[in-house]
Amino acid sequence: MMFDLRSIEAAAERLAALLPEDARLLRDELKANIRPVLESLLNRLDLVTREEFEAQTRVLAHTRERLEQLEAQLQELESAGPP
Repeated sequence: MMFDLRSIEAAAERLAALLPEDARLLRDELKANIRPVLESLLNRLDLVTREEFEAQTRVLAHTRERLEQLEAQLQELESAGPP
């Protein structure tokens, strides 16, 4: 999954902003180097997009409905007794 570059840049900016002003050199270096590190870490995570998650949620809901239907049919057949 690819991450939005703007989100990574914003995270790098927020991290750099945590450093005091008198550490400006360190701050600039952090901003320059943190983006590839964050991008690499995030890409190694096993994440899915919101769209993929919602699609799988719909599939699961449909499967659950079908299972409930089949359970009801089975219950009817069992209660009817042997043919």
